[in-house]
Amino acid sequence: MADITFYELPGCPYCAKVRTKLEALGLDYDTIEVPRSHAERTDVETVSGQTGVPVITDEAHGVEGMPESDDIVEYLEETYGDGAA
Repeated sequence: MADITFYELPGCPYCAKVRTKLEALGLDYDTIEVPRSHAERTDVETVSGQTGVPVITDEAHGVEGMPESDDIVEYLEETYGDGAA
């Protein structure tokens, strides 16, 4: 099981942006596809407090339920990409 879990909805352009960054950085991650209906997105709501996607968790760095594609991409770049210390 990977440290990063990625909650996504197939066909979501914001999710595709995050997936592209995960793959560009060569990161190992698990994917959970959420239902189309927001009312049925209990898994992602449990970890993030909301039903929108994309959302990631990163056990290695204590990230629990980070939403918003731009924030996620920035986090991934700073933590795993060229911005990593």
